[in-house]
Amino acid sequence: MTIAVGDTLPALTIKTNGAKGPEDLNTSDFFKGRKVVLFAVPGAFTPGCSNTHMPGFVINADAILEKADAIACMATNDAFVMDAWQKDQNAEHITMLADGNGEFAKALGLELDATGGGMGIRSKRFALIANDGVVEYIGVDEKGVDKSSAETVLDQL
Repeated sequence: MTIAVGDTLPALTIKTNGAKGPEDLNTSDFFKGRKVVLFAVPGAFTPGCSNTHMPGFVINADAILEKADAIACMATNDAFVMDAWQKDQNAEHITMLADGNGEFAKALGLELDATGGGMGIRSKRFALIANDGVVEYIGVDEKGVDKSSAETVLDQL
């Protein structure tokens, strides 16, 4: 079942990039008591994610953060890759969430089977707005970047 507006985000432990390397991050704690914009990409450093999806959130970070408490980017990559991608994209205002095993994507019902292309199980491209862990908006893109773009999210805030 896919997460929907009004649902509470599942509680799982994933990774983020800390000062000394990968650190555990409990999703319940991360989303608790604040408004968070979460966008997810199938993979860091992939063309659509690096050239189209992430740049919109980097460019619009200030405007988004005027209406939300945090911006997070999730991908089914490890924390080391997410750290390198954050630096490559100048995305210092975005918290990078490493869902290396795709557990959070699966719990959301938003996993993507990319095994045909040799990429394993990934996350679908999506964005959501959660207030105190409750989904207020969700946009999932099967192709392109429309429902999950920074501009669309900003309009929803």
